[in-house]
Amino acid sequence: MAGPKLRGGVLAAGTMTVVLTLNACGSDSGSGSSGDGSEGLAGSTIVVSTFPFGVEDFEANVVEPFEEATGANVEIENGSNADRLTQLQLAAGDPGVDVMLISDTFAALGQDQGLFQEFDSGDVPNLDEISDFAVDDAYAGPAYTYQLNGVLYRTDELSAEQAADWSVFGDSGLAGRLALPDISATSGQLTVSGIGEAEGDGPYDVDSAFSTMGEWAPGVLQFYTSTTEVTNLITQGEIAAVPTIIGFVPPLVASGQPVGWTPPAEGRYIATNRLMIPEGASNTEGAYAFVDYMLSQEAQQATTATDLPVRPDVAPDETFTELMGENADDPVAMGYQTLDPDEMVEHRTEWVERFAREVSGQ
Repeated sequence: MAGPKLRGGVLAAGTMTVVLTLNACGSDSGSGSSGDGSEGLAGSTIVVSTFPFGVEDFEANVVEPFEEATGANVEIENGSNADRLTQLQLAAGDPGVDVMLISDTFAALGQDQGLFQEFDSGDVPNLDEISDFAVDDAYAGPAYTYQLNGVLYRTDELSAEQAADWSVFGDSGLAGRLALPDISATSGQLTVSGIGEAEGDGPYDVDSAFSTMGEWAPGVLQFYTSTTEVTNLITQGEIAAVPTIIGFVPPLVASGQPVGWTPPAEGRYIATNRLMIPEGASNTEGAYAFVDYMLSQEAQQATTATDLPVRPDVAPDETFTELMGENADDPVAMGYQTLDPDEMVEHRTEWVERFAREVSGQ
C-alpha cells in the first residue's frame, strides 16, 4: 500500500472482554474525534466481526452511534477468536467481513497466513492520537484496548509483596491452594513469559519457565482456562493466589471480597485486542472509518471497567487506577513489556504441547 506501515513496539497475545459505551457523537476540533471523511459512507454496509460476549452493548453503544454519525449500515457477526479465524481461512480471499476485532494471538496467526491487510495510516487519523505501544510494525492493525497481567490474591492470607513474587506459587505452605493459567488462557503465555524472565534468560526461555512451573504443579489446585473459574476459586477461598489479567478484578474488589491484585515484581506483560481488516474486504473505506471511530476520544473515554484505553488523553477508570497505582495511564512506565508475535506464531504449537506434557500434566 502507498502509505506508511504502522509504527511502534510489539504486543502480547491474549483475549479480553469488549464492552464499550460510547458518548453521543460529535466533539470540538482537536478532541480526537473521527475525522476520516466518512460523509461518503451513507447507505453503504460495513460488516464487523467481534467477540461473542457484550454484543448487545457493543451494538447499542458503538454501532448505532456510528451509524447515526455516518449514515452507514453496520452488520455484526460474532464468534470465538478460533472460529472466526477458521472462517477467514476457509473464505479464500472473500471474507464477507470488513473489520475484525480479535485478540493479539489470533491476529498474529492470521497475519502470518496472509489473512489481514496492512493499513494505510493516512486513512485512520486517530492512529496519531493513541499510545505508541498500541501501534506496531509487527501488526497490520492497531490495539484499541489492553490488559495487564498480574497476581490476584487473598488479602487475608498474603501481602501484595508476597503475591508479587512468582515464587509464591512454589510455596509448600500454600500447596493445594494455588492456581495457574493454562497456556491457552489470556494470562497463560503472559505468565509463562513472566516466569521465564524471572527464573531464566527472558520471556522466551520456556525451558526455564516450564521446568519451574512443572516443579510447582503438584501444589497447584487447578490450571484454569476461564476467568469464571478464577472468580469462583478466589471468592470461595479455595485458592490464595492466581496469575490473571486485571480486567475482571475491580468488581471483585468493589464487592467487598478480601482480594487484591498486584503487578509481578518481575516479568510484566501486556495483552491487547486489535482492529484488523481482512484481505479481500469489500468496503475498506467503511472499515477505515469504523476503526478510526473506535480509536476516537469519545469511544475511548466510555470504555467500561473491563478494558483499558489506548489513548493517553483518556484516563483509566478509577477502579483500575486504585489497583495500578500512580502510572495507571502508562503501562510502559509501570514496567510492562510487550511480546514478539513472530515468536508466538513460530512456537505456539510446540509450546502448547510442551505445557500440557511438562506442566499441567504433572
